[in-house]
Amino acid sequence: MHEPASSTTERPDISLRHLEAELLRIDVLIHREVWRWQQAGQDPTDAFRGQYVSDAEASALVKRPLGTSWGQTVVLKPEERQAYANALARAEQHVQALTEAARRQGHTLRLEHLATAFGLDRFDLDTLLICLTPTLDLRYERLYGYLQDDVTRKRPSVNLVLDLLCEPGTERLLRLSHFADDAPLFRYHILERVSEPGPGKPPLLSQTLGVDEAIVAWLLGDYQPHADLGAHAILLRPEENETDRLLAASLEAHLRWDALCAPEQPLVVFYGPDEAGQGAAARLLAAQAGRPLLTVDLEAVTRAEQPPARALRLTLRDARLTGAIPYLAGWDVCLNKDGTPPPDLLARLCAHPGLVIVAGRATWQPGGIDRERPLLWVEFPIPAYTQRRALWLHFLGQTESEGELDLTALAGQFALTTGQIRDVVASARDRATQRGSPLNNQDLFAAARSHSSPRLSTLARKIVPRYTWDDIVLPDDQLTLLREIVATVRGRPLVLDEWGIGQKLASGAGVTVLFAGPPGTGKTMAAEVITAELGLDLYKIDLSTVVSKYIGETEKNLERIFKEAENSNAILFFDEADALFGKRSEVRDSHDRYANIEISYLLQRMETYEGVTILATNLRANLDEAFTRRLQFVVDFPFPDEADRLRIWQTLFPADIPHDPGLDLPLLARRFKLAGGNIRNIITNAAFLAAADGHQVTMEHLLHSTRRELQKMGRLVGEMDFEF
Repeated sequence: MHEPASSTTERPDISLRHLEAELLRIDVLIHREVWRWQQAGQDPTDAFRGQYVSDAEASALVKRPLGTSWGQTVVLKPEERQAYANALARAEQHVQALTEAARRQGHTLRLEHLATAFGLDRFDLDTLLICLTPTLDLRYERLYGYLQDDVTRKRPSVNLVLDLLCEPGTERLLRLSHFADDAPLFRYHILERVSEPGPGKPPLLSQTLGVDEAIVAWLLGDYQPHADLGAHAILLRPEENETDRLLAASLEAHLRWDALCAPEQPLVVFYGPDEAGQGAAARLLAAQAGRPLLTVDLEAVTRAEQPPARALRLTLRDARLTGAIPYLAGWDVCLNKDGTPPPDLLARLCAHPGLVIVAGRATWQPGGIDRERPLLWVEFPIPAYTQRRALWLHFLGQTESEGELDLTALAGQFALTTGQIRDVVASARDRATQRGSPLNNQDLFAAARSHSSPRLSTLARKIVPRYTWDDIVLPDDQLTLLREIVATVRGRPLVLDEWGIGQKLASGAGVTVLFAGPPGTGKTMAAEVITAELGLDLYKIDLSTVVSKYIGETEKNLERIFKEAENSNAILFFDEADALFGKRSEVRDSHDRYANIEISYLLQRMETYEGVTILATNLRANLDEAFTRRLQFVVDFPFPDEADRLRIWQTLFPADIPHDPGLDLPLLARRFKLAGGNIRNIITNAAFLAAADGHQVTMEHLLHSTRRELQKMGRLVGEMDFEF
């Protein structure tokens, strides 16, 4: 929630009364200057005053001493001087009384806090108050127009500030340093130079000044981010909650407040894909410190076409103003192309007093500045299985989690970040609400798939599984091996995480599989069956379209695919692997050597990919032993014998197709040695033939389609084979 006031524990009424008392002092100075102008002969009833220079005025300007305003050419009478001195003294006494009352009550006045936080002296504060008055009372606009001899100038200029606060002479020149770019009022964007119409930049004395609206709002008791930060800046109250503790549970050892309060005040750097976990950890730190958290999304600010450097300066300023811990999310937008932050931005972070947290996805190396402030790195990877399961339980809630939802499979098969799990649960509830029934596993798995791989379809073809275990026809050993692959995928969390196998014995959590066998023997079908059983997405990549004749291009194409699939939790099915494989030991020229490099690169990326990768090849003989040793599973798909061919005919032939009861499928299985893919084509073509002439599939249709399939395959066709 937004912090309604500053983080200091003041009582709003006394801070406002103190501000009012300070403004009364400024009123006295303005009144005195107006009186001087009137005594100097300025006619307030002259409608054209300020729009022309008379001869008399030109003569008076020539005679005016350096650094003297029009009003300061008048010498006040002793009683007038005393009256203004008494008015100023009464205003200052009122200010002092309120200041002492606030200290007795243990309150910090906002104006005093502002001065302390940004190193403002009395002259700076008075300058701020002069610029503040038109934002609180419009009568000051006309007064400033009068004193600047220009009714269109409704905000004070540097020259007017000097007229009100300085005595005539060289003192004014010494005060000009307070209006430099690196002076506190402008370095921290407390005051801003207001653009005036006209060509060129006006000289310093003519520049118009305004107070940042965020400063005005804070002085009045509220925090309002600068317009350049807008809705991307949120000030949160310091409060602990169970959700944040759960989201950052695995990082508790790195997030102890007492460890971060060392004298050198480390700069805390969060990195990794789990952005929601980073936010929870930042809120926990702020709660432990008892301070608000000022969260700014630098990436969103940059998308709004604001420079990240300016957003950083405003964030650090507001953090000082509110006493909050600055949390700079989306830090990656500040990094250069080489992955390093600009030295000036890093210097600003290190110069900020107190804890600073920056968060992004990438790691980076600091450099380019001399610094004594240490950096504390905290990684936020995708949560481990145990943490993911706890997150599913948390976001689903007690009532939904107690049902028949398979949270073990969800946590084990989908390596999602904290934010993704939260979004998946919301999307799954949307599906259930639209259907009008309770949330079920299908809702959760479908939502998890959609949130896992939103962009992978641009690089690979998504396949919707159509087959189950009942559809695939293979020898018992191959079916058992396919079920072992499924069991391995499901058992990864238990074996790798809880039993500790992943720490030493396993190179990664990925599962690498090779399907080898002639075309049409069921390799793609097997991939679909495994995908359907696991409830994951299947993406098919034709390696023949990935391989390039140009050296290095194949690796780049593969890297794009694996990079996009990194957090997709999808099964990657690489078909036509023959385009890449060959006997790696046979290196006859440089092309063979680069082909071996491509194969090694593919193997390396398969091993580092956290999901399931399946390679399909028609030529098992082209794979050497060193290659197959690096694969976790190898499944051979044999050409089906007669019994298996009959099962394929029976399995693939849909029950709903109108057909002649006398179809002799055993004859077809016995007479024609075809793989499952060819049988599927024959049944499909026969159905179209039947729809064209008789609306019923007969043996004639099947035999005719078989003839066409054999001709397509280039096999000899004997007429005796087509008699029945």
